Amino acid sequence: METMRDLDDEEEDTTSVSRKPPDLSKTLGASATRQRAESPVPSCLSLKSDRSMGKPIYFSNEPGPSDTEQRAESPVPSCLSLKSDWSMGKPVNFSNEPGPSDTRGKRKSGVPVEEQLSSCALCQDVLKDPVSTSCGHWFCRQCITSYWEQRPPSGDPSCPQCGKRSRTGLQTASQTRTVKTERGLLEVLDEHRLSLRRRCERVTEGTDQSETLLNRIFTELYITQGQSEEVNTQHEVRQLETASKKKPLHDTPIKCQDIFKASPDQQTLIRAVLTNGVAGVGKTFSVQKFTLDWAEGLGNQDVSLVIPLSFRELNLIKGEQYSLLRLLHVFHPTLQKVTAEQLAVCKVLLIFDGLDESRLSLDFRNKKVVSDVSQKSSVNVLLTNLIRGKLLPSALVWITSRPAAANQIPPECVDRVTEVRGFTDAQKEEYFRRRSSDEDLSSRIISQIKSSRSLHIMCMIPVFCWITAAVLDHMLTTDQRGELPQTLTDMYSHFLLVQTKRKKQKYEEGHETSPQQLTEADREVLLKLGRLAYEHLEKRNIMFYQEDLQRCGLGVTEALVHSGVCTEIFKRESVIFQKTVYCFVHLSIQEFLAAVYLLHCYINRDTEVLKDFLQGDWDDDNDSRDQDYPSLDVFLKRAMEKSLRSRNGHLDLFVRFLHGLSLESNQSLLGGLLGRTDNRPETIQRAINNLKKMRSDEDSDERSINILHCLTEMKDHSVHQEITEFLKSENKSEKRLSVKRCSAPAYRLEMSEEVLDELDLEKSKTSEEGRRRLTPAVRNCRTAVIPDSGFLDWEVVASALKSDPSNLRELELGVDLQDSEVEQLSSGLKSPNCRLKTLRLEYCRLSEISLSALASALKSNIHLRVLDLSWNDLKDSGELLRDLLESPDCRLETLSLRWCSLSEISCSALISALKSNIHLRDLDLSENALQGSGVELLRDLLESPDCRLETLRLEYCSLSEISCSALISALKSNIHLRDLDLSENALQDSGELLRDLLESPDCRLETLRSVRGRLSLCWFSRIVLNTGRWMCSSHWGISPVPPSRRSLA
Repeated sequence: METMRDLDDEEEDTTSVSRKPPDLSKTLGASATRQRAESPVPSCLSLKSDRSMGKPIYFSNEPGPSDTEQRAESPVPSCLSLKSDWSMGKPVNFSNEPGPSDTRGKRKSGVPVEEQLSSCALCQDVLKDPVSTSCGHWFCRQCITSYWEQRPPSGDPSCPQCGKRSRTGLQTASQTRTVKTERGLLEVLDEHRLSLRRRCERVTEGTDQSETLLNRIFTELYITQGQSEEVNTQHEVRQLETASKKKPLHDTPIKCQDIFKASPDQQTLIRAVLTNGVAGVGKTFSVQKFTLDWAEGLGNQDVSLVIPLSFRELNLIKGEQYSLLRLLHVFHPTLQKVTAEQLAVCKVLLIFDGLDESRLSLDFRNKKVVSDVSQKSSVNVLLTNLIRGKLLPSALVWITSRPAAANQIPPECVDRVTEVRGFTDAQKEEYFRRRSSDEDLSSRIISQIKSSRSLHIMCMIPVFCWITAAVLDHMLTTDQRGELPQTLTDMYSHFLLVQTKRKKQKYEEGHETSPQQLTEADREVLLKLGRLAYEHLEKRNIMFYQEDLQRCGLGVTEALVHSGVCTEIFKRESVIFQKTVYCFVHLSIQEFLAAVYLLHCYINRDTEVLKDFLQGDWDDDNDSRDQDYPSLDVFLKRAMEKSLRSRNGHLDLFVRFLHGLSLESNQSLLGGLLGRTDNRPETIQRAINNLKKMRSDEDSDERSINILHCLTEMKDHSVHQEITEFLKSENKSEKRLSVKRCSAPAYRLEMSEEVLDELDLEKSKTSEEGRRRLTPAVRNCRTAVIPDSGFLDWEVVASALKSDPSNLRELELGVDLQDSEVEQLSSGLKSPNCRLKTLRLEYCRLSEISLSALASALKSNIHLRVLDLSWNDLKDSGELLRDLLESPDCRLETLSLRWCSLSEISCSALISALKSNIHLRDLDLSENALQGSGVELLRDLLESPDCRLETLRLEYCSLSEISCSALISALKSNIHLRDLDLSENALQDSGELLRDLLESPDCRLETLRSVRGRLSLCWFSRIVLNTGRWMCSSHWGISPVPPSRRSLA
């Protein structure tokens, strides 16, 4: 993760570029680079002289033959001067301030260069075939060529007149005109860069109280290439909570600065990029950082011109027709000197930010073609032609949008889709630490957020990080006491109080009140804002104008005083922008205030607002005691039913807040803002029962999840207990879970503060798709058993191991693993957050590549104690296990390699590593044909003084009597081994050898398992009679006689 450098305010000069100016000539083609390199005049002077020279004069005389020839050489079309306003006889503006050429007194501005000198500086005759050196002096081509031929070679030829060396040779008059044009464009682009830098270098975070340097607070976001499986039209907070559960098609991380760089496997260039992300996730900040880095010369310098345009701005153009060129001139005045021809030769990037905020109708079925940047049309037609590549086809296009609006863009028009996923866990911590210089406070805030899974997940959104930090900062640094926020409603209620408190400190000094107390004036303004939020939420609007504020009784000053809640987001002055645009800092704040307003209307019996909201539901199912007015539980039920009918869930968060605000705790917290309602325990319980019934009747699993959210906001955890008990019950396999019923339990378990002991998907009676939906619950359980199936989402398993904190302690997989899947699993195993103690990978068909990745990851894992690789055909891969076992960080205590087809090479490598491994206690080599060589190696291991093995299993190892003899010889002096299994080996007459072992005074064996039917029971009996230490066991083995029974032996 990239960490952005900090800049000190006192070191930052906002009027000049603090870094070395970028070489813009690289972006304008070879000729521009060549000509710019030869200029002896600094580029900063050309900015000065361009303003002092005024408008150039164009002569209207008919061109002669020589003029025609010169024009034919020009790369700029002849129509350029005909279209230019400069040819219309503007008055000549003389400047008292000399330009770079005036200092030499050789030419006048506006006069064609070939007419500035009438004679050659060498022959003093009229110029013939005139050419100039890089210093600007003119000669006949033959004269200067002969002059240079007569001079001795000494590097670059010098000018006969001034002595300066000519670095790039001679130029014709038309080439000189081209250089001047390109230099003028470079100066314009320099000015445009400076303008963008000034615009982007400072930001307001949620509130316009103060500006901050973007580079100081910017934290790199997690952006992936590709998007989720389907277009997401559900509510954005729900999208965020399920984002990590959706299996992406190409979940490849990509840096914002690299979105136009083709990947190695891509053959075509990236022209159009669509970036998705929920509200507040950081799309606009990403655009701003991309633009700032370009303007400062830090990234994407192959692009000549970056032009950011927001749909909020474009919305203000209504009805009028524009050409693309005029549109750019209006929104970016620094580009007014850029012509259509210059725009065509530049590499342009157009950024359209906030498609979801667009009020323009982008109709891609409209086949009207606009291909000329000077051609006028409606703005929406211009945009569709730009996106389709019909208009300015060489330009790059970047569009940002919320997911629900992104499907307006046809897939064939987009070369790459990216998704801003917000902050990773590490980025969340970086954000909070950057935000505050108090490290102790930052650590306390981070600790509090981690203690609540729902808050921790919500902090993927940068704006929610800001809200959470504002609340917790206030609560942890003041004398305020009480329980810290645990639900969304708790957090937003506190946020409202914190912002009101800050308003008082800024605007009402000397009138200090309790931080929990809202004045009558506060309540009046907040309810007006609530009405504004509610009315626009019903209309699905997120932006509004001054007349909208006035309609709700709000003055502009009132709204701006509560600037943390409602902020002016469009401030720039221009002729076209005749209205200031307002919006709430985040959609969730609008929904919270809308819920506050509607519940206030319910409590105060504003039937007009309620009837408008509930419409046909007002008179339905009126089972309350007051026949003319619904009880609280009925009102909440009808609100929930309305939200469930919404196809895209736009009221989901709104009804969550509505249910949370119904609790007495939140109503008390808001200090009279809502009033008092009938929230007696029996009323709240009826509301909870209504939610449970709706959940059981709801067909859609995704909609059912929001009902669970509402139960959480009401602080009811009974559903979670029911789900947990179901998964723990022994007879759960008798109850079949439908696919639709799987996501809700998984989500509820994932969000729960209580960690599930075991999630055994093999025992859950559901379909393969049902198991896939249950998989995300792996993140919040201690033991996960996942059977052989094609449903597994490896990103989910890896994230369960990487999450902070990681609860998973035992993972059992019975899946055929591909190398790419093992790579993902390994990324989780080597995470410093991984606390896995047991990993079972039986029947996984691990390849040598997979085993190598696994061993590499486990080398640094100090927590794993049990590794089971049984029934994998490892053959010669034992050398990889040797590297693992020899690692100083390896703490393995149990290693199972049953039926792994271990070769002699593998056995040798494995035993070599175990000789010095003091941690391993349990080794299972059963069903490997060890034969003679393998047993010899085992003998060396058991005789090693560092060997601490306590259990050795050698079932079905093809051990012979000779092998057994070597083994027993080593065991006689081994004081650590307690359990030996020699079952199903052809030991034949090895009974005497085993007796010698058991009678050895150093032998500490407690359990010996031998072959069934191959060593007689009489043999065991002799050992028992002779030693008195052993007894026969039910598996035809022997074990120690308990002290209470030894007398019987």
